[in-house]
Amino acid sequence: MKTTALLSGTVLLGKAERWIDDETMTYYNDGRTHQGLDIVCADGSTVYAPFDVVLNGALTVYGNPSTAQRIINTGINIQGEGLCVKLFYVSPVQTSGLIRKGQKIGTMLPMQRTYPGITSHVHVQMCDKSDPTRYF
Repeated sequence: MKTTALLSGTVLLGKAERWIDDETMTYYNDGRTHQGLDIVCADGSTVYAPFDVVLNGALTVYGNPSTAQRIINTGINIQGEGLCVKLFYVSPVQTSGLIRKGQKIGTMLPMQRTYPGITSHVHVQMCDKSDPTRYF
């Protein structure tokens, strides 16, 4: 697995099912584009606000989840500093209101129970699906 260190974690650039091209866009073996950034995070870890954020509701990761995917099928929509961001695989402490930089947003869900052997991670996706890399 190739990794690149970031400010608060590690971005996954390559694993068996993905690869990265010259323009830092990641693709899956089936041709889908990976539309976000994966930040390594151990199952059960606390996820903190990267800046003051407004919580804009919970999100559902998978449209038609398998039984195994149901346990990690949650995330949170956040806005702040002019950005709209989706955090996947996070169980939020609340789904609305304001959370200050450095406060707990939620807990990393048990990704290993769904995908044994994967590097557990929070998937960070811009609401407009643009590349979030420049913000890290």
